[in-house]
Amino acid sequence: MIMLSELQAKEVIIVNSGRRLGHIVDLEIDPITGKIIAIILLAKTSTGGLFHKPEEVLVYWEQIVTIGTDVILVTDTYEQPYVVDSPSVQ
Repeated sequence: MIMLSELQAKEVIIVNSGRRLGHIVDLEIDPITGKIIAIILLAKTSTGGLFHKPEEVLVYWEQIVTIGTDVILVTDTYEQPYVVDSPSVQ
C-alpha cells in the first residue's frame, strides 16, 4: 500500500518528453467505487504574480505508466484517454 504523502513526495514527469509537471497536491476519487480517478498537480508555470492562483493539471489514473521510488512517469496530459464526468451526488 502507498500513502498520499508518499505520492506527494514524487515528481510527475511525462515519459515521452521528460517534461516535469510538478508534484501531486490532491486526488480525485470516485465517491461510489472509492477508486482514484485522477491525480491533481499544480502546473509549473513562470507566469503569475503574488496573488496568481496556479492552474491545476489533471492526470488520469490510466495515464500513469509507472510509479517509481522518486518519480511518477505518465503519458502526455494532452493525450487524455477520456474525460470522466463527475458522478452526480444525490
